[in-house]
Amino acid sequence: MQGQTVRIVSQAIRYIEEHLHEKMDLDMVASALHYSKYHLHRIFTKTVGLTIHDYAKRRQLTEAAKLLVFSAKPIIEIALMSGYESQQAFTDIFKAMYKTSPAEFRETENFYPLQLEIYLKEELVKMDLTKDNIKFAMPEDADDWMELVSLTIDGYPCLDKEDYAANLHQYIADKKALILRDDDMTIGVMGFSPDTGSIDFLAVHPQYRHLGITKLFLDKLADELLYGQEITLTTYRAGDKADTGWREEYRRLGFAERELLVEYGYPTQRFVLPPKNKEEIPQGYTSMPENTGRKGEKRNDRNTEKSVSREL
Repeated sequence: MQGQTVRIVSQAIRYIEEHLHEKMDLDMVASALHYSKYHLHRIFTKTVGLTIHDYAKRRQLTEAAKLLVFSAKPIIEIALMSGYESQQAFTDIFKAMYKTSPAEFRETENFYPLQLEIYLKEELVKMDLTKDNIKFAMPEDADDWMELVSLTIDGYPCLDKEDYAANLHQYIADKKALILRDDDMTIGVMGFSPDTGSIDFLAVHPQYRHLGITKLFLDKLADELLYGQEITLTTYRAGDKADTGWREEYRRLGFAERELLVEYGYPTQRFVLPPKNKEEIPQGYTSMPENTGRKGEKRNDRNTEKSVSREL
């Protein structure tokens, strides 16, 4: 049953990819696949973590952004190619997702994707993974790690993959990189900084995101690697249309909102997960001094521009 679901969703993804230059909706995809739109909507959303409408929109805008930077096509032509009926409609949604107008995005010549094509695992997904399955990443894991980064780019706006890849090997060497596999497939990765208690990068394969994998990584940190420390990360601000659910997930897992930040020109917010209660910390453990933030950061309760780059 699981394999059949993956095949149907993969067919839907392939159809969307082949029709990115058309206006698309659930009815169109379901009709092409000769499948019930209600059932298709349910299994697609559960498997991918996005509705068909949201996935198609993000993919179309990503391809549009690529054309803005790497082609000389007029904006109106790109708008029509992306399935929009007017340049204004295209501009409105582009600005909501990319935080800048198409014209301004073109001027910066700095392309980054909202969503890359998702590839799914056809074999059965394991349902009994635990934090003990999470290991420190090794140098030979780097390629698989970067493949997962491409699949989960939606969680990290403005991510520069070249800079990221260059820093990844140092994280691996410093034992600051964790990886979780299901057989030969990488399904979760995390880069963290023990001295600040910060999660610098966390990615979970879309197909596994609803299985509690994020909590496994948090438990690994809280129970074994960052005993007694406050755990921090940054994510989307409230109301950001580019957010695919990360903010809600972190709040559900116990993170509390802190100050607003700006990273690489993108509006974000710092979230904090309090340390576990003393009775939950193993005997003999002495907590580390509370960290006030990453070196070089300027933090307050208002919008803050971070003065250091995000390594991972």
